[in-house]
Parts: sequence; C-alpha cells; structure tokens
Amino acid sequence: MKILCVFGRHAYGDPARGEGYEHASFLPALAALGHELELFDSLDRASYGGFAALNRAFVERVERCRPQAILCVLMHYEIWTETLDLVRSRSPAALLNWGTDDSWKFEQFGRFVAPHVDLYVTTSPAAAARARRLALDNVVPSQWAASKLCAPLPASRCRYQASFVGTAYGNRRRWVEALRARGIEVECFGHGWPAGPVDTPELLRIANESLVSLNFGDSGLHFRRGVPYRSRQIKARTFEVPGAGGLLLTQPADDLERYFAAGKEIDVFASPDEAAAKIRRHVNEPERRDAMARAGHERVRREHTYAARFAPLLEEAMSRARARPPATAPVRGFEAIAAQHSAPWWLRVLRVALAAPASLLFGARRGPRAARRLLFELSWRLAGESTYSARGWPGRTFYRES
Repeated sequence: MKILCVFGRHAYGDPARGEGYEHASFLPALAALGHELELFDSLDRASYGGFAALNRAFVERVERCRPQAILCVLMHYEIWTETLDLVRSRSPAALLNWGTDDSWKFEQFGRFVAPHVDLYVTTSPAAAARARRLALDNVVPSQWAASKLCAPLPASRCRYQASFVGTAYGNRRRWVEALRARGIEVECFGHGWPAGPVDTPELLRIANESLVSLNFGDSGLHFRRGVPYRSRQIKARTFEVPGAGGLLLTQPADDLERYFAAGKEIDVFASPDEAAAKIRRHVNEPERRDAMARAGHERVRREHTYAARFAPLLEEAMSRARARPPATAPVRGFEAIAAQHSAPWWLRVLRVALAAPASLLFGARRGPRAARRLLFELSWRLAGESTYSARGWPGRTFYRES
C-alpha cells in the first residue's frame, strides 16, 4: 500500500530539537509492514511563505502521489479542515489522523478535526468516551507502542543508575532535583537539559544501559471550565523503555494496567520518596530488577509494537473510506478556500497589539509565540472549529510562530 505520511521530520519542526517522534517511530514500522511511504513535512515552515502555500503543496502532493492511505499527525491548524475535506472529495485514499496529548487536547482540537477525516485515532480513554458522547463514531482508541526492540542488559552491565529522556518542561526539573537531593544519580537528556537532545538510536541505548528509566506522565497545567488541573497520560516512553530492554519507573496514568502489570513488568511511583526508595531497591536487588525488565520487554514484543497497532487501524480506515457517503454539497476548489486566508488590516493590528507587550515580557523570540498562544486559546473557545480552518485567526495572524 502506498501511504503518504503527513507529520514533521523534526521535533516541533525545529531541526535543533532532533528527529521528530513520528518520523523516527512510525516510518520504520510502516516500512516493516511492507508499505511504500512518502513524507509530507507538515511542520516545515521554512519552505513555504505561509499556510496557504503549505496547504496548496499538500493538495498537489496528494494528486501527484496518488496514495491509498494518508496518515496525519496534525498539531493544530497547519492543514486546514477545508483542505482535508477537499482531499477526501478528490481522492479515494483513506485519511486517518493520530491524535496526540488527547487527555487534554481533544477538547480543544480533536473534536473539531475528527469529522474531517475517515478515522481519528486517540490514545486517551477519556477522549474516546467524550467522542462517543459527541456521536463521533470514527474516533477509535489505540495506544503508543515501540518501534524497535533491544535485548535487556543485566543490572551489572548498566551504565546509568537512573536516566530520563525528554524535554525539560513543567515540573520535571523539580522531580529530578528532588531525586538528586535524595541521593539518586539521574542522568537527563533532551531539549532544555545540559546534555541536549538525543536521536532515537541514542535514546534506545540510554534506556537499554539504565538500571532504571524514569517517565513522567504529567503533561502540564491545563484548565477545564476555568478550573486548573493536571493531566496524566500514557506516553510513548511507556513502551519504548521496556521495548529497549530497560526497566520503566513511571508515574501512574489512566488505563496503564491494561498494558503492563505494575510491580512485575514495570514499576510505578507517586512521590519523590517512593521513586527514590524503588530505585534503591532495584540497585540492591538486581535479580528482581532484571526479571522485571525481561518481563516488560516480552510484553512489548508480544503486544505493543507499532506493527501490531497500525495493521488493524489501516484496515479500519480503508473500510471507512470505501463506505464514505457522497458529498451532499459541492466542495470548493483550493483557490476558493485559500482566498479566505488573507489577513485584513485589523488582524495585522491585532498581531502588533498582542506581540509587542508579550515581547517586552518574554523577549523577542518567545514573545510572539506567547502572543500566538493567547490568540489560539481565545480562538478555540470562542470560534471553535473555525480555528482550524483557512479563516482561523491564529493561522492568519501567526505563521512561523505556529
């Protein structure tokens, strides 16, 4: 099957942050299943003058590539909802989107985009339940997985006592500092840490050579109906670490027990004291640690690879694409869609009004990004689905910052 993959080559579209997760994980898994792949880098801002040019290039790629399936990992409004509708009207290809961070993002993104694809895949049980209440029957649950497997190393051959690989955002620094204050040696890698980002082979090596690999399931502070809350979710690292032969020590998350047996295949902690105590126990009881690492690895090998995840999802997407009802109204051509994307004078004024004070507060680089985030938060709450269309305010106002 020919599949057009629509996601970033680099993490968040930034080459300095290394290879993007989907590029490193999804492409090898799909290739191993025997599919023919092409990549459309939807996070590439340097190659296009704006979102209209990016969307035009996407439509042209679909027409040239003639894929049987289109696998998207959309971040927000880089590919417009009208563009998705246009592609579905012109191409028989099955269009599916893999949702990320849906434990908090589904409410502001997924529910608006799902009606415009054949299959919307979510890793969040709460998002799947919310979709059912909204009668979105094309939202199906799945989960992150491992793309590459490495045989476990015994504790005696591990290089690191404890490691963490991931961006240094939210309260992760505080967790690491708390563990170090308790005498635990934690080696950290990723954007924002002194060691910097690492590529996927290096990530797997670190997990393989760590007596314990930490995972923080907290995705940051969010708001629901004006009330702050913290979202806990299963992350890709939950499967990557055991797949790489390491022992995972993770914060709890909804539905985690469906995938691993805590205390037998992985370990779980809820506080710095508990995490430190469990790391010390694994140091002092290497045979027990090695048995858990082997059991976790075997569970991933049997059940939690991307080859196992994608095969049924592609089949389901193809089935839904074949059963697509005919359009009830003519779909506009691309240039008619793109004509809605021009920025009138008042949006240009709004950009200055938001970016100028934000730049004073956060600096010339972070200021416009903060202004874009403020406009986005207002837009999805006030304008809903329109945020992800050609006429969406954030996309018309901020391009490179998006």
